[in-house]
Amino acid sequence: MGLQQIIIIVAILAIILLLGIIASGYVKAPPDKAFIISGMKKEPKILIGRAGIKIPFLERKDTLVLKQVSIDIKTNGYVPTLDFIGVDIDAVAKVRVKTDPEGIKIAMKNFLNMDEKSIVLALTDSLQGNMREIIGTVKLKELNTDRKKFGDEVQEKAQKDMNALGIEIISCNIQKIEDEKGLIVALGQDNMSQIQKDASIAKAQADKDVAIAEAEARRLANEAQVKAETEIASKQNELRIKQAELKKESDVKQAEADAAYDIQKQEQRKTIEIATANANIAKQEREIELKRKDVEVTEQTLEAEIKKKAEAEKFARQQKAEAELFERQKKAEAEKFERLKEAEAKKVQAEAELFAKTQEAEGIRAVGEAEAKAIEAKGIAEAEAMEKKAEAMKKYGQAAMIEMIVKALPEMASAIAQPLNNIDKVTIIDSGKGSTGVDSVGSYVPTVLAQTIETVKEVTGLDLVEVMKAGTYDAKVTKNINITGLENADGADAAVAAAAIKDAEQDARLSEE
Repeated sequence: MGLQQIIIIVAILAIILLLGIIASGYVKAPPDKAFIISGMKKEPKILIGRAGIKIPFLERKDTLVLKQVSIDIKTNGYVPTLDFIGVDIDAVAKVRVKTDPEGIKIAMKNFLNMDEKSIVLALTDSLQGNMREIIGTVKLKELNTDRKKFGDEVQEKAQKDMNALGIEIISCNIQKIEDEKGLIVALGQDNMSQIQKDASIAKAQADKDVAIAEAEARRLANEAQVKAETEIASKQNELRIKQAELKKESDVKQAEADAAYDIQKQEQRKTIEIATANANIAKQEREIELKRKDVEVTEQTLEAEIKKKAEAEKFARQQKAEAELFERQKKAEAEKFERLKEAEAKKVQAEAELFAKTQEAEGIRAVGEAEAKAIEAKGIAEAEAMEKKAEAMKKYGQAAMIEMIVKALPEMASAIAQPLNNIDKVTIIDSGKGSTGVDSVGSYVPTVLAQTIETVKEVTGLDLVEVMKAGTYDAKVTKNINITGLENADGADAAVAAAAIKDAEQDARLSEE
């Protein structure tokens, strides 16, 4: 193999290698995508719907979606309008990447190698925010009646933000509008009622015009008919008169002979004329009755239309009254709820006060029970002391009682005379009746003591005077006075009885304390 052949082979291999490299780097972009080839040059090469070469290992190919995409824009909740009515709007925006040199350069920085779904997610938030801003500048009625204007405003507002992303908004259409309180439906019903009202009024007016025109036509026809019949009757009357005159002239010579016949004929003619006049009058009366019936029908028709209109207005007022009643009921329920809350708070406070009063009453009752028990214990102690004292008195016997009373006499006399010790000066005035004041002063103590002994006799049945005389002969023999127990009673028994009485009195004082 010669050198020339080797060179040819090498050249062929180089060409094949070059063709292979070119074939592997050949790319062709579809119309809805842009291929961006970068690496060798400062500015990347953009292929849209045409072919190009990408040098392997030295250049790279990136994709940018150019086709139109749909973005569902929702407010995701109720947004207040300019008249503060919350609305929920669902709209659809058609967008695509700008294909001009400046727009595609901006889009390359934001959406390169992103699929359609990712582009939609990236643009949704911005479009929703723009739509929410526009909602706050439009009233509900304008928003509902001119949806295209609203969509154009959203598109215009959002396009300013989309320019910074290299996106073009093709269209923005409003799909659905809902308000929070159902006012759109109410507006539709109000417009429907107004349209129905206008249609009813127009129909009533048209019916009225038709009825008036028909009545006028019937009146004119009736007048023409009456006029024609009147003229006919007049002509016939003139004809009859003319005929009568001619007949009269022709029959003058036969007047006397035919007088009866002429009179009869005149009577018949008169009867015929009267009948004809009556027929005409009856006909006119029927025509008047027909006119009256037509007027009544027209009046009833108008009355029905007016009644229908009144019922429609009544229904509208009823709807308004029901709405106002609903508002008042809601307000009343709110006020009732507040009053229930206040009543519950007052009830809790009252229960707390009742509990405090109950506790206080329980304390007072406990104190009362303690005082009652103390009084009861005191009464029991006093009763026991009295019982002990009574038992001690039973043990005395008659002799001990007499001894105690006798021993008490000096003390009684001393107590009776005690007031005399307090006298500093005594002035005696003689009354001239034979007695002096000295006798009265001297007899004061014996007299009071005698009265005391007499009182003891009445209370106990013991006569102390007879007891003191019991040892005399007269008492024993004449009066048969015998005191039992004096002989056998000694000082020890009396002392025991006195001690028992003293203990009983001391127990009684302790009980009282």
